[in-house]
Amino acid sequence: MSAPVLFDMDGVILEGPGTDPQVYADAADAALAELGVEPTTAQRDDLQRHTLEHVSDRCETLGIDAATFWKLKDEHASATSHDLIRSGERGTYDDIDAIRDLAERTTIGLVTNNRHATAEFVADHLAFDFDVVRGRRPTFEDYERRKPEPHFIEDALSELGVSDGLYVGDSATDVTAGHAAGLETAYLRRSHNRDADCPAEATAECESLTDLLDVVETI
Repeated sequence: MSAPVLFDMDGVILEGPGTDPQVYADAADAALAELGVEPTTAQRDDLQRHTLEHVSDRCETLGIDAATFWKLKDEHASATSHDLIRSGERGTYDDIDAIRDLAERTTIGLVTNNRHATAEFVADHLAFDFDVVRGRRPTFEDYERRKPEPHFIEDALSELGVSDGLYVGDSATDVTAGHAAGLETAYLRRSHNRDADCPAEATAECESLTDLLDVVETI
């Protein structure tokens, strides 16, 4: 059997490098409404951003629990994202069948900075037979563990009971995280990174997911 292959999600399976910021802005508004608070414009602006900066301070001022707000925001963001994927408004790349081909030859997994709920939804919605799925859970701690930290990849490897393999991503942070976790890495070209330099740590550079069918044989 070939080496295990772990995939990033945004920019690899789902079109575009990440969740639209408006999804998080709308999710924050929904969470604030659910918690029954009306922030100032400045407070709302800070809480709408997909960042932890000012979240604790703003929530304390509003008299709400910051961890609860963050969890609700993530849940609303996931619900909206799933609707966009179901409707086709957020599409998938036309080469993702190569992942199914690889699943017949080796262990495959999905490891993303995106929300764990959305990673599980994508795996189910697209009928990918991933052996492990690891995304960001709706906690401050997991937000801090995002790539380029290798934590999520290491969790996936531990669940699989392996220590080697290939991580496929479309960003320098993917390559850094994969390398730090002890994996070979493949840098995948998409329209949004077409002119970016290939990270020096990348083992391979791929123009399409179909290229991986040959890459895995060399690892």
